[in-house]
Amino acid sequence: MLRQTRIAPRVLERDAFGALIDRLAADGRRVIGPTRRDGAIVYAEIAGEKDLPAGWGDEQAAGRYRLRPRADKALFGYAVGPDSWKRWLRPPRRTLWRAKRTNGSFEIVRDDADAAKLAFLGVRACELAAVAALDDALLAGPHPDKAYAARRANALLVAVNCGSPAGGCFCVSMKTGPKAQAGFDLALTEIIDANGHRFMVEAGSDAGVGVLAALPTRKARQADLAAASAVIDGARERMGRTLDTDGLKQRLADRPQDRGWDRIAERCLACGACTQVCPTCFCATVEDHTSLSGNEAERVEVWDSCFTGRFSELGGGQVRETTAARYRQWMTHKLSSWHDQFGTSGCVGCGRCIAWCPVGIDITEEAAAVGAPPEDRT
Repeated sequence: MLRQTRIAPRVLERDAFGALIDRLAADGRRVIGPTRRDGAIVYAEIAGEKDLPAGWGDEQAAGRYRLRPRADKALFGYAVGPDSWKRWLRPPRRTLWRAKRTNGSFEIVRDDADAAKLAFLGVRACELAAVAALDDALLAGPHPDKAYAARRANALLVAVNCGSPAGGCFCVSMKTGPKAQAGFDLALTEIIDANGHRFMVEAGSDAGVGVLAALPTRKARQADLAAASAVIDGARERMGRTLDTDGLKQRLADRPQDRGWDRIAERCLACGACTQVCPTCFCATVEDHTSLSGNEAERVEVWDSCFTGRFSELGGGQVRETTAARYRQWMTHKLSSWHDQFGTSGCVGCGRCIAWCPVGIDITEEAAAVGAPPEDRT
């Protein structure tokens, strides 16, 4: 969706960072970025750099997420939190149409696609891959989601290369990070070293070039390029998890009756937390509501999950009655059948499902166990 543009990297000093947010707002965009709220890093509309979680990082493990203070005052010194950009591109709840009866007749008002101009600040490389996956699912088919298309077309993406992976991150295994490769308008690398606190900025589109040209930047020196590479290399070396994907797609597809699914189900609560925090899960359902008077009605689209009891109900019966079947559907779709549908993996290695699972189920461990080669199985 972006026209790739190549210009030499520039450097934006920390004390001038607010100019980036001001420039995005001056273009008429609502700037959505990371904020600290309720003990987590979440995405919300921001007015300036003061709203960013300066000096905060996080600690993540299976079933665990905690914020921790950082001494270096990094603006983006954290891994991904429970929020993802799909909340803004595909809201959890959207009214499709409303109907109102008046004087014996009625009118239907359809939802107008939200045309607000947005700027997403702080998009990680794994999240760029997630947005690309949503594009494949919601735009590339014969019936594109018009509301998603409108929001996507009006969103400018400012990526930030990851320098602080969490305990559940495995983007290197999924080949989605930690460095943003494509799909961004601007990509930043936050550098804090003996030479100061600064950001190396790369443009990935004509829109990004326009924003960059308006900022008080300087040409990146060799020391800046080396420092930015060191940030990426350090993140790559500190990945919290790994997943061997070689042949995994077919091994999972071949084992629908593996005993591992029942073992997972003994722990799984079927709560759907993994699907809510997953940046690529896109399933939804519709609900119809009628007023008590009978004069007004509406149809609403809401997020759904393959873990909910009635998600796969057909003809009064459920296709997947057990928790084991539901977890199998979710994981095999992410790591196996998504390849058949869209040509890529549906998992981007962000680790959200690991951290936010209330019982700490780890998709990398379970996929490795169920999909282990025959010679490695006990």
